[in-house]
Amino acid sequence: MQKSQHLPPLRVLQSDELLQQDEVILLVDDFPEIVCLLQEFLTNEQFPTITANSAASLHQALREHNVALVLLDIGLPDADGMDLLPELRAQYPDLSIIMLTAVSDLQTALSCMRLGADDYLAKPVHFADLLTTLEKVLEKRRLKINNRLYQQQLEQARFRLQLAHGLAIKMNTAFLSLVELDEILQAILVGITAEEGLQFNRAFLALFNDDGTQLQGRMAIGPGSMEDGDRIWNNLEQLNLDFKDLLSCSNVLISDIEVNRIVKAISVDVEDEDHPFVRAVRTRQSISVVGGKCAFPVPVELIGLLEEDSFVVVPLFSSNRSLGVIIADHYISQKPITGERIQALEGFASQASLAIEHCHLYMDMDQKIKELEAMTRELERNKDLLVETERYSAVGHVAAQLVHNIRNPITSIGGTARLLAKKTEDPQWLQFLNMMTSEAEKIETILEDLFSFVEIVQPAFAQVGLFKVLNKSILLHYPGLNEHGIHHTLSLPEKEPVLCIDQQLIQKVLVHLIRNSIESMPDGGELTVEVVEDEGEVQVVIADTGAGGTASNLEQRPESASFTTQTVGTSMGLMLVQRIVEDHHGSLTIQAGEAGGTKAVVTLPV
Repeated sequence: MQKSQHLPPLRVLQSDELLQQDEVILLVDDFPEIVCLLQEFLTNEQFPTITANSAASLHQALREHNVALVLLDIGLPDADGMDLLPELRAQYPDLSIIMLTAVSDLQTALSCMRLGADDYLAKPVHFADLLTTLEKVLEKRRLKINNRLYQQQLEQARFRLQLAHGLAIKMNTAFLSLVELDEILQAILVGITAEEGLQFNRAFLALFNDDGTQLQGRMAIGPGSMEDGDRIWNNLEQLNLDFKDLLSCSNVLISDIEVNRIVKAISVDVEDEDHPFVRAVRTRQSISVVGGKCAFPVPVELIGLLEEDSFVVVPLFSSNRSLGVIIADHYISQKPITGERIQALEGFASQASLAIEHCHLYMDMDQKIKELEAMTRELERNKDLLVETERYSAVGHVAAQLVHNIRNPITSIGGTARLLAKKTEDPQWLQFLNMMTSEAEKIETILEDLFSFVEIVQPAFAQVGLFKVLNKSILLHYPGLNEHGIHHTLSLPEKEPVLCIDQQLIQKVLVHLIRNSIESMPDGGELTVEVVEDEGEVQVVIADTGAGGTASNLEQRPESASFTTQTVGTSMGLMLVQRIVEDHHGSLTIQAGEAGGTKAVVTLPV
């Protein structure tokens, strides 16, 4: 090896400009002196190097190291360097090759270039020429690799835009139902795990339940093993599927038994503030768990459930509520989850949150519309019942007023006449006193008949589900509940009781009792309707927080209750309610609520 006598100043390069951290340069020559000189020079220039002296040791070095460039001598003891070029180029497409030879032959140089060499140097090699050629070839290699990476990133960006576009279309065009929400969730999971997407191995979705008390696993995607992962995504890659095609086969992607077992086992109480899922939701910040550790303790049960100790938790939320979390990991590849990858997932989670929230809003609106339509139909069918309720209410007020204004004076007159009749024997006076007594009794009878004004209707019994009757009765009062700002709660057992009742008459009972509770809460309150089944009977408990009676002035039997002047109480509506319940071989009790207000209990046999 000949050194240049007058070397130009060499540009000092940082190795990471041309080589990655673990990449090396491989020197292949069977002359140890040449190899030693080249290695010393390249080491001084901050290029990590390894050596080989034959074709066999060349292949071994390529297998054991991340080789970026090979300085390959044409004449090796066990092979011709030119014969190795096609094989090296096919097996290692990112490998750069500079040929070295003692023969300065243009034809040989051209042959090497045609077979895949990046450049050609004749021995003896000047260090300046070597360094210039080395830098040029490595720069070309780095540009080629970067270009491929940029192409991949562009493809990934295009896929993410396509995914966002697909989600937007689903948000705006889907006829929203639970099935279409599942389709949106599937699209989210595909975007997280697709090769053209975020490239996570597995992804899990946990969403809040209806009352917001628990985070429950909803859906997952990912292979249960490395073999399954390679097989699934290789098949998809060979099919060259676009976003719509991926969505069409998402049912296959999420059907893995193992990930479904895991996601169904996810259930976290929102009160468990130390749990990573709840922390992510409350702080609206992502949590990265590496090796089972993060800024706070990670439950061992969670790591055992996921069978993975490194994962990221990204919250899903809209402007006014939290929706759930995405859990993603590299279960198969075991690659570290970089900050860049987490940021990409956070950006994707924002789009996913919009899709889920949009779907929820339309589902809520659709439900409200159905409730309004049902209420309109029910109001139309039961308008006569409401009119009758109003009539009994009005007559009940009149009856109560008559009782107050007439009964006491008439009772006094009749009692006085009977007392005077006992104290005289004058026939003429007895005639007048007996007449007064008789007329007073007639008036008392008229008052009693007034309370019995309710028409007697014989029940037409049939087997009827109680929930249907309750829902219709509450539905009729939706306008009143909303107008007075009354929050209502319906508590039902899992199994619906089926009773032998007259549906119209029992609904009339419930309408009367619920209306009374609403009228006792003009400024708002709580209405609770509960169904309790026990030992052959069913109780319908209607409780309110209105201005009812107290324990001291409420009796067990409703006919003596004098705590209200609403639809029930001493009015004729109460007589109607009690008569209907007794005709069904049941009972009615009215009592003070434990926290104030009134509680009416209708007991019916099963």
